Amino acid sequence: MTEMTETPAKQFERFLAKYTPEMVRATKQSLTKMRKLAPGATELVYDNYNALVVGFGPGERASEALFSIVPFPRWVTLCFLYGRGLADPHGLLQGSGSRVRHIRLETPATLDRPEVLALIGEALLNAKKPIDPGQPRRMVIKSVSAKQRPRRPS
Repeated sequence: MTEMTETPAKQFERFLAKYTPEMVRATKQSLTKMRKLAPGATELVYDNYNALVVGFGPGERASEALFSIVPFPRWVTLCFLYGRGLADPHGLLQGSGSRVRHIRLETPATLDRPEVLALIGEALLNAKKPIDPGQPRRMVIKSVSAKQRPRRPS
């Protein structure tokens, strides 16, 4: 099957296959947890130069995405795309850019920690365009970079 006839889910599996089995497992477990925390989200997939990115938002506009799960060769990161303004009393958020903050997920269970759940809840409440939990989840492949960094540790 070519990319044009593959379902987004099949394409995503092909993108994930570039990672080690441990990273595939951690990514899938993290995505399962995020799907429960953000029901109805449209998943925007970017197989970029630096990493594979799965954004969660109310629709297909990248500017409206709230979170992303990003597997790297050795860890998975949860990015808050409007994280700069979030209350972070536990000092979990990393990054110093104008908008985005992130948390390195030591394991997918990091997503179950109350302080992480509080950040996710706040981001959902603060969304300019909220995610409709009643809409069906769907995955959209947004872009695939021809050149990519290795997806496995060197």
